[in-house]
Amino acid sequence: MISPWKRLQYLLIFLCLSGCDHNLKKVEPTIEFSHPPKAGLGGPEKFETVVGRVTGARPGLRVVLYAWSGKWWVQPLASHPFTEIRADSTWTNRIHMGTEYAALVVEPGYKPPATTDSLPARGGAVVAITTVKGSGPDVSALKLIRFSGYEWDVRYLPSPRGGGANDYDPANAWTDDKGRLHLKIAKSVDQDGERWTCAEVALRRSLGYGSYSFVIDDVSSFEPATVLGIYTWDNSNADQNYREMDIEISRWGDPQSKNTQYTVQPYYVPVNLFRFTTPAGVMTHSLQWEPGRASFRSVRGSETTRPSHIVAEHAFTSGVPSPGSETVRLSFYVYGKTRTPLQNEAEVVFEKFEYLP
Repeated sequence: MISPWKRLQYLLIFLCLSGCDHNLKKVEPTIEFSHPPKAGLGGPEKFETVVGRVTGARPGLRVVLYAWSGKWWVQPLASHPFTEIRADSTWTNRIHMGTEYAALVVEPGYKPPATTDSLPARGGAVVAITTVKGSGPDVSALKLIRFSGYEWDVRYLPSPRGGGANDYDPANAWTDDKGRLHLKIAKSVDQDGERWTCAEVALRRSLGYGSYSFVIDDVSSFEPATVLGIYTWDNSNADQNYREMDIEISRWGDPQSKNTQYTVQPYYVPVNLFRFTTPAGVMTHSLQWEPGRASFRSVRGSETTRPSHIVAEHAFTSGVPSPGSETVRLSFYVYGKTRTPLQNEAEVVFEKFEYLP
């Protein structure tokens, strides 16, 4: 017969072994989305709220979120790449939209890349990862076109660019049988009456320093309220004014104004703006982007370097951004702050885009 003292000893040994065994079985964290976020094209104006939970979280761990739009973009911004895990193990944030989403649990000190073509594997500083496809009707609205050997996303979300609420219709951007890109401002009629729909395409790749050139058909007859914007834009980071540099063709509502300008943002700094008049006919507008220097040039015709064909050229050496995750955007929209509103539909044709590193 076992004495009470022996029973107590056996119980203490059992509890000790059980505790040691439990400590040996380290619980690895896992992460999940509470529900699949909606899918949509990435863009600065459209956000989606995401919610999830981390199981087995321990102090110091954080969440890194990514959205897929041609590549993985850290969310919500490159300057704010982390999402905190709450005391109840849940997490939430507002992020830009994509067609697929990823959530990582990372150790302190982990430095997530602003963009990446492929997600990191689990291991090391990445202790858990999950991905989920975007859901909802927005998936059917996505449109991709190919122009001059590159892939471009077509905008369908509204935008306040131009001082007004512009709507965008994917049908307003297309390529013809010669490979030329067409952007159109069209009149739409629905139950709310007449309205204008605009067009925009965004390059899927970030190209960085180099030479960018755009061959465009005649734009001299555009009404004062139309705007053709050719610009770089870094959607992932507000630093350096979103890395925006512009070639903008518009009279900004004033029929007597010059119709073209080069800009390094912010535009309200006098040395960051250069205006001139683009004549009739085919034009080639170009940007040569180098460290600390952005050189713009506009010439008559296509593929010409004759000095007599130069219409304007200007170099900026102040406030020039360095490369990040910027992409080229071509936008054709309506300027909203004018006493001479748009009267007729308009269309612009890009014959070619070329980039040389």
